[in-house]
Amino acid sequence: MGAPSALPLLLLFACCWAPGGANLSQDDSQPWTSDETVVAGGTVVLKCQVKDHEDSSLQWSNPAQQTLYFGEKRALRDNRIQLVRSTPHELSISISNVALADEGEYTCSIFTMPVRTAKSLVTVLGVPQKPTISGYKSSLREKETTTLKCQSSGSKPAAQLTWRKGDQELHGELTQVQEDPNGKTFTVSSSVTFQVTREDDGADIICSVNHESLKGADRSTAQRIEVLYTPTAEIRPDPPKPREGQKLLLHCEGRGNPVPQQYLWEKEGSEPPLKMTQESALIFPFLNKSDSGTYGCTATSNMGSYKAYYILNVHDPSPVPSSSSTYHAIIGGIVAFIVFLLLILLIFLGHYLIRHKGTYLTHEAKGSDDAPDADTAIINAEGGQSGGDDKKEYFI
Repeated sequence: MGAPSALPLLLLFACCWAPGGANLSQDDSQPWTSDETVVAGGTVVLKCQVKDHEDSSLQWSNPAQQTLYFGEKRALRDNRIQLVRSTPHELSISISNVALADEGEYTCSIFTMPVRTAKSLVTVLGVPQKPTISGYKSSLREKETTTLKCQSSGSKPAAQLTWRKGDQELHGELTQVQEDPNGKTFTVSSSVTFQVTREDDGADIICSVNHESLKGADRSTAQRIEVLYTPTAEIRPDPPKPREGQKLLLHCEGRGNPVPQQYLWEKEGSEPPLKMTQESALIFPFLNKSDSGTYGCTATSNMGSYKAYYILNVHDPSPVPSSSSTYHAIIGGIVAFIVFLLLILLIFLGHYLIRHKGTYLTHEAKGSDDAPDADTAIINAEGGQSGGDDKKEYFI
């Protein structure tokens, strides 16, 4: 009884596993492909391969089950879809200018017995738009608090927003996400609140959007802010060390936003004020010792006033060289020049004597060999005298 009862179980087991066993024995006929991710507007390539095609052709279908290509034959009239490669073992196609609507599951089929298929999930990334910043309306006052809002739409999946001031990171609120009306992309927004200082005048508040579709490219928007603050001032003398008899300018260098429009000059212990003007300089045409003292400059704008101080010490006049010292300097220069010329002359004379000394000694030696002795000279002299009556010689 045990053996007959086991037979139906074995038959059932064989029936259940026969299809599986058939699939395992025919794995080479199973096509394969891969999932792809593409940025909207870009191009995606769908590649399907099979080892054993069993004399059949490969086919690509879109998510709506419309046939795109069957072997080398185009089935759907969409110029964006092009054949890349078609062989018995491979069918590759490309889709250019991909839209969000192209996202979905594409099917590669081979019409063997049974028909075998492979799926490729195409994910289309929505590119976020350039962010916009709102909330800044006009100039801010020093120590005032402001809130700026940044927004970007069209991202898929939702993008992230970050804030910075120049190179300094600002900690804004967490990015808020809202689905766009198309049901595929998202709009993201973020706010940042901070207190401004005078150093923020002219600074750029930057909102950047971060998304995988950008592949590291920067997509940001900057909002330059203006900060109004009270002025400061500093007094700078020209020349730096004034002396009696010189002309002196005291420059009151005012800084602020707005720039100071009025300068008031005062001297401690002197009434009334020296000068009130829109120009920042106080001029002393001819300094005297009596000008020494402490001077104040008050720089004023519609944001307030600031007073700077400078202590003026008038130094003695610069010493002027006397005429006698000038005369001695001239004489010294002339003497030095003459000594220099004498040295040059002595050097040339030394070179001349050295070069001609050897020539002179050589001529002297030759003259001692060729010169007549004393007796010969006397005889010649007498002979010349005796013959003087017949012939006279004149030597010039």
